Amino acid sequence: MGSLFLSIISIYIFILVGYSAKRAFKERIDEKSFNLLSVYFLQAFLTFWGLLKRPIDTEFLLAPLIYLGIIAISILVTFFLARQLFTDTKERSIASIAALIGNTGNLGIPLGIAIFGEESIPYTTLINLMNVFVVYTLGVYFYSRGNFSMRESILNIFKLPPLWFALLALSLNFFHIQLPKEVMNALGMGAYASMVLQLILLGMYFYSVRLRHLNIKLIIHVNLMKFLLLPLLAFFILQLTSLPTMIKGIIFMELFMPLAVANVNLGSLYHCRPEDITALIFISSLLFLGLSFFAPYLLASM
Repeated sequence: MGSLFLSIISIYIFILVGYSAKRAFKERIDEKSFNLLSVYFLQAFLTFWGLLKRPIDTEFLLAPLIYLGIIAISILVTFFLARQLFTDTKERSIASIAALIGNTGNLGIPLGIAIFGEESIPYTTLINLMNVFVVYTLGVYFYSRGNFSMRESILNIFKLPPLWFALLALSLNFFHIQLPKEVMNALGMGAYASMVLQLILLGMYFYSVRLRHLNIKLIIHVNLMKFLLLPLLAFFILQLTSLPTMIKGIIFMELFMPLAVANVNLGSLYHCRPEDITALIFISSLLFLGLSFFAPYLLASM
């Protein structure tokens, strides 16, 4: 229990750094510039490095495929409910996708180590990479849909570098082409820089959260999807499988992660209410901190 909470708090220190920097320097720091640097450059390093970190073995593929299956079922539910509950196009876009883009990388991977040990790394890494594809396909589509037509939203998916770097890395991995250690070390530096910058960016966006940005209807909807629909659906589906308890726990944990910084990155990039999205991430992060006290008992029931 202590290691779990300490892992969360340690990671949140970088969020505090971003918040403090924005509070101290205000308009002298432009978070939108950092966002462009993150989305178009550093996240490409993270995606490319992560997919080349180790060979993708078929025995590890079942966990991310089940994760993706649960996300696919959930998107049908969230999309239907969003169309029924929200009339504003941007709110509908956020309600459709935000809960399904969790912090599986910056938070999920270290928490997996804290709870399950280093043997969790192959599974959490592949689940995070699957989440990357969700971010840069469904995420790009829905967040750009708030301002663009369906055709333009689909085209936006192919304009962001991380998707192309992911496909290139998968090709290299499939054909067992290994890059020199020195190159991998440099890619790793970019990957870790991406993780840190995303957390700092989140802290900067947190500074802009005001009470007027608390869209109560959107907050209730997204957090019910995140902390009620996804866990219940995951628990039901995982009980139908014969996977080892540890792998079930890893999948459940990753679906339980709070909203990822990628939500506000894309929301800002496509002008889809980034302030509302930041408030959603803030609230989901607070809820996650509270629920993390009960996480070991939930995971034990798997």
